[in-house]
Amino acid sequence: MADKVIRVLLVDDHQVVRRGLRTFLEVQGDIEVVGEAGDGDEGVARAEELRPDVILMDVKMPGTDGIEALRRLHDAQNGARVLIVTSFTEQRTVVPALRAGAAGYVYKDIDPVALADAIRSVHAGHVLLQPEVAGALLSQDEAGGPGQGRGNALTEREREVLTLIADGRSNREIARALVLSEKTVKTHVSNILMKLDLADRTQAALWAVRNGVGG
Repeated sequence: MADKVIRVLLVDDHQVVRRGLRTFLEVQGDIEVVGEAGDGDEGVARAEELRPDVILMDVKMPGTDGIEALRRLHDAQNGARVLIVTSFTEQRTVVPALRAGAAGYVYKDIDPVALADAIRSVHAGHVLLQPEVAGALLSQDEAGGPGQGRGNALTEREREVLTLIADGRSNREIARALVLSEKTVKTHVSNILMKLDLADRTQAALWAVRNGVGG
């Protein structure tokens, strides 16, 4: 169905990477590449112009990099979900990207079929990390991290909601699973973020993974 096609913007400073991504994604029946950009500045401008559903964004680019572009998209309240696709695996790159609002983080050696699935997943509202990325985050020192030691402040229902956030569920899916209204789920999510002193559900999912909530 045409109304279910996921509109994707490619932001990467290497033309050969963009060409390869476009070639693969254009054969997917439910994904359409609507534009390309070679750096963060152009990416933000194209995102405002084209209003894509999902942006595939590199981190390291000349001029405005992917992290700054993420912050600017967030400030502009652009609704696109951003999936970082990069060759950089260091925690000092992963963590800032997620804190800036990335919906997922995968490496450029990801299997093409898995990349298409990742696009569908973040478009559906899920937080997506390759296992290696989650492992990098788990390996860092947890002392003093956001929300550290505050898990006991959560109610049993809030822990159930947090578990489902960690499993990548959207608010609608959480509402269905717990037989609640979406409005009630949103209230629980807001309370979780407040109690754990976290900025968004991506950080909540990471907190849950690092503190053994969810599976």
